[in-house]
Amino acid sequence: MRKIGKQEIEDIAVGAALLGTGGGGDPYIGKLMALQAIEEFGEVTLLDADEIPDDVLVVPSSMMGAPTVMVEKAPSGAEAIAAFQGLEAYLGKKVYATFPIEAGGVNSMMPFALAARLGLPVVDVDGMGRAFPELQMVTFYLDGISATPGVLADEKGNTAVLNTVDNVWTERIARAATIQMGGSIMCAIYPMTGKNLKESGVRNILKLEEEIGKSIRLAKQNNVNPINEVLKKVGGFELFQGKVSDINRKTETGFAKGIATIEGLNEYKGETLQLRFQNEHLIAQTDKRLLCVTPDLIAVLDAETGLPVTTEGIRYGARCVVIGIPCDPKWRTEKGIAAVGPRYFGYDVDYVPVEELVKKGVLA
Repeated sequence: MRKIGKQEIEDIAVGAALLGTGGGGDPYIGKLMALQAIEEFGEVTLLDADEIPDDVLVVPSSMMGAPTVMVEKAPSGAEAIAAFQGLEAYLGKKVYATFPIEAGGVNSMMPFALAARLGLPVVDVDGMGRAFPELQMVTFYLDGISATPGVLADEKGNTAVLNTVDNVWTERIARAATIQMGGSIMCAIYPMTGKNLKESGVRNILKLEEEIGKSIRLAKQNNVNPINEVLKKVGGFELFQGKVSDINRKTETGFAKGIATIEGLNEYKGETLQLRFQNEHLIAQTDKRLLCVTPDLIAVLDAETGLPVTTEGIRYGARCVVIGIPCDPKWRTEKGIAAVGPRYFGYDVDYVPVEELVKKGVLA
């Protein structure tokens, strides 16, 4: 157990944006929401998973929708409170603690903003160890935990209670509702016991995010290469260096989808990288090489600062470094790859771990 204050939030926001693989919401918006709540209501208690009783109710807090929408429609925080209070009323039970459903600039920050306002602790666990675009793409789904009952809430005061036959149907119905509710909403889904969370969650994700953010901050202060520090911290690999030569991005079916084209620089000169994303980066490949593919993490970092760049933040002419990070082992199972592997998203490639691709230079 420890307290999370402003500096911790600053560091976690940076690390969360990196592990969010381009998605999970604007880190600046998420950070401001958390900082404002902590300034107004005080520091938040962060608990280790083992500090949670087995029989209590714990619920992740999260945003659903296209990150591009949040650029124009930032959440106020009231939506998340409405979703949680609606779920408590429906279940007739108080929520003991909250936690992030995924890594991401908003989705790692939202639990702190909510917890500060409601006087709840946050648990150092999430359901992905990264970010994914669909509601069923969590480790809880792999272990048979239902996403519903759940509550969706928008900024207009609308709330909706969902009870679905399975988690894929939760995604389909909630996505349709999200589009009608303005393209982004707040959710209280996957209500579970403390025992469920201990067994299924990805542990110490907030600690890792904080360490990533701190390593980038200290690298700048000490005039060392921040990207090298990040790679050491996450056990990752440099995949490509280059300049963004084209970005094709659109918001459709409730997602930010597109392709970023990056012309190689330095030792990558003469190669062209394509990054394909659906909220999050899903596949990185050149004409000749497959560099990294979901569920492994693909992150774009500013070549000078080492700061992560989101899919909605990629700009023409930007110089960047693309890195790959091995995913949590839960995703490298047969069920995990079926749920979030490249073929689920329509890419005609098999999943190969990023460390093998880097070692062998596998052709696409």
